[in-house]
Amino acid sequence: MSATRYTYLGPEGTFTEAALRTLPEAATRELIPMVSVPAALDAVRHGDAAAALVPIENSVEGGVTATLDELASGEPLMIYREVVLPIAFALLVRPGTAALTDIKTVTGHPVAQPQVRNWLRAHLPNALWESAASNADGARLVQEGRFDAAFAGEFAAATYGLQALVTEIHDAENAETRFVLVGRPARPAAPTGADKTSVVVWLGEDHPGALLELLQEFAVRGVNLMLIQSRPTGAGIGNYCFAVDAEGHISDRRVGEALMGLKRISPKVRFLGSYPRAGVTPQDVRPLRAGTSDGEFMDAADWLARSQDGRI
Repeated sequence: MSATRYTYLGPEGTFTEAALRTLPEAATRELIPMVSVPAALDAVRHGDAAAALVPIENSVEGGVTATLDELASGEPLMIYREVVLPIAFALLVRPGTAALTDIKTVTGHPVAQPQVRNWLRAHLPNALWESAASNADGARLVQEGRFDAAFAGEFAAATYGLQALVTEIHDAENAETRFVLVGRPARPAAPTGADKTSVVVWLGEDHPGALLELLQEFAVRGVNLMLIQSRPTGAGIGNYCFAVDAEGHISDRRVGEALMGLKRISPKVRFLGSYPRAGVTPQDVRPLRAGTSDGEFMDAADWLARSQDGRI
C-alpha cells in the first residue's frame, strides 16, 4: 500500500481538493485526482492509496448518494476524519466573455445545481444546464469550448485558464459540504469527547414500525442522530438500508449498546467508523441526558450483577 498517497474526487480544482488541502498531512502526501468517487475509494481498496477524501453530505442537497452507496457496498472501508468546507460558487467563463447575455450553456456537478437554482432562474433563465462529473471537470469542459460557463470554485479559474464573471453565488447562506477521509478498516482513534459514529443499517422483515424499532435503539440510550438517509439496496422495490450518523464514539457505553441492539434486530449492520467532529470541541457538545453517561451504565451493570448474586 502506498502510505504517502491520498486520492480525491478530481480533476484538479474541485472543492474536494480544496478540502483535502486543509488537512495538515496533505502537505506531505502525494495527492492524486480520480475521475469519480468509486475510483477514489477503489484505489484505497486495492492498496494504491492510503486514504481518499470524498464528499458525503451537503447542507442544501443532503447526502451524496454516490459516496453513501459506495461505503454501504463492496469491500468495507472506514471513515477516520471529516472536513466541513463553506461552499460558494463562481461562474467561470473563457476570457473574452463579457456579459451574462453571452452565456447559453452552463455546467457543473449535479449537487451544485440545487445550490444555484434560484440564481440561474433570476440571471440565466434561458441557459441550458448539463451536468459534469465534477465542478472542476465542468471548468475543463468550458476551457475546451463545450460549454459557455461552469459553476465551480473561484480557485479553479487559474488552473483552467478561465476567469470568474460572477463570484459568491449561492442560494442558501452558509452553505457547506462535508467531506470524509476514508481508509482501510482498523481500530478507530481514541474518543475526543466530540465524536461522531457512522453506520449503515439494513431493515429486516418489512412490517409496521420496522424503522421505528431501529431508531428506538438510539433513542432509549440517549444517542442523538445527526443524519439518517435511506438508500435502495438493489434487491427490489421497497428494500432499503439506512445511513446513520450518531453523536458519540463506539467506545461510549450508550453508543456501543445502541449498536449491539441494532445488530440483534437487523440482518446487517456495517460500522463505518467513529471519528472527531469537524470544528467541534468537547465544550461545544450538549450535556448528556440523565442516565446515559458511561458511569450510569456501569452502575446499572453493577446493580444487575449484585442482584444476580443475591447481593441486593
